[in-house]
Amino acid sequence: MAVDYAVIVVYLAGMLAMGWWGMRRAKSKSEFLVAGRRLGPGMYSGTMAAIVLGGASTIGGVGLGYQYGLSGAWMVFTIGLGLLALSVFFSARIARLKVYTVSEMLDLRYGGRAGIISGVVMWAYTLMLAVTSTIAYATIFDVLFDVNRTVAIVLGGTIVVAYSTLGGMWSITLTDMVQFVVKTIGVLLLLLPIAVVRAGGFSEMKAQLPTEYFDPLGIGGETIFTYVLIYTFGMLIGQDIWQRVFTARSDTTARWGGTVAGTYCLVYAIAGAVIGTAAKVMYPNLASADAAFATIVKDELPVGVRGLVLAAALAAVMSTSSGALIACATVANNDIWSRLRGVVGGGGAAGDEPHDEVKGNRAFILIMGVAVILIAIALNDVVEALTVAYNLLVGGLLVPIIGGLLWRRGTAAGALSAVCVGGVAVVGLMWHYGILANQPIYYGLLASLAVYVVVSLATPPTDAAVLAAWRERLAGRGAPETGADAPAPAHSSPSATSSPSGV
Repeated sequence: MAVDYAVIVVYLAGMLAMGWWGMRRAKSKSEFLVAGRRLGPGMYSGTMAAIVLGGASTIGGVGLGYQYGLSGAWMVFTIGLGLLALSVFFSARIARLKVYTVSEMLDLRYGGRAGIISGVVMWAYTLMLAVTSTIAYATIFDVLFDVNRTVAIVLGGTIVVAYSTLGGMWSITLTDMVQFVVKTIGVLLLLLPIAVVRAGGFSEMKAQLPTEYFDPLGIGGETIFTYVLIYTFGMLIGQDIWQRVFTARSDTTARWGGTVAGTYCLVYAIAGAVIGTAAKVMYPNLASADAAFATIVKDELPVGVRGLVLAAALAAVMSTSSGALIACATVANNDIWSRLRGVVGGGGAAGDEPHDEVKGNRAFILIMGVAVILIAIALNDVVEALTVAYNLLVGGLLVPIIGGLLWRRGTAAGALSAVCVGGVAVVGLMWHYGILANQPIYYGLLASLAVYVVVSLATPPTDAAVLAAWRERLAGRGAPETGADAPAPAHSSPSATSSPSGV
């Protein structure tokens, strides 16, 4: 394993070096949080693919393939569909808003009264997403170094927190590009063909496994529908995803770069399912489906290649973890802490603001990073934590965000009611039916939609000046200059993501 260890150590050292390099570039809030809104198509596509394809998509995707065959691709496939929908229909308008968070968008659209509540919901989601990604280090480092769970979480988490704190989005962007390349080589170009060959090829796989393993819908229609609700819609509204959209240098980059990344996700989904199916042929009696990835890597890959593929798994986990961490810290600082202090949009003298804002956001990444590591050590059930996070996100925020984009008649009162009712309904239904049940997200979304429509129609329309300012921002006019670090104050400009077509 000496060669494999060397590959991993070089990779981890490279991540820290990128963090140090990124620190030299992150001189303003815009550069620290959204990479100066300067990413071109190539870098944008790579980093977007890296953040959405994490440990769940890699280790979990292979595990679903082991359990269900080719239909195990559906979880990651719906993530790709969500990214495609976001890129094609919404990303250009989102990029033109020149904001930093989803809550700022809601303030722009509804007139400055939806931010803090939506911020709390988004913060809870990004925190749990970062925690579950951090827990995944335990599996990988156990395979690599045979260390206990706590040491693995601290080791992996500390590296991510270090490079994220140093350079913010610039560091994360650079490391994500490396992680994208490593994942592509390790999973698609090495592990996929080797797994298929070692399993005897597709003909042998079909001969050894039941026919349902090759049924595209074998995982079940209800499961696929739930994946669409949680993951496809989750891609449309998550702060971690939107913050990457904000890094695009133009709306064209956001649209086409995201489309390339979404297509890559579809390919990655199928690859994971095929690898898992091959693992089922070679190891039909594994105690856990999630052990399929580690088992096939340990037993079937040659020295050096094994280290690179394990580095690919680390890359997958680190990209999601760092993206969720900076999103969590951004929401905590800009949407919650600043508002609680009565400082909307970050005050201060123009000459001091960039330096002060960078230090403040850097401190929040460090604080949130330590909290994530501690929670990850204490938490055992990753699946339940991630389910709670996505249920709260989709049940509480999907309707007011998409409603603001597509329905001019939606109001602040309707949005706030939808957030509160949807969030409470999801939590109550999870308590009643169980965290992993499908009913909470179904009924929670319906309750949120009903309340949003009824309350919006029962209350006065959004002020014409707010809607006019919103349309100006959507058109790329009236937004702060790219170099300015403070978005428009929530009380003076509306905030949502996109207006109806033709408005």
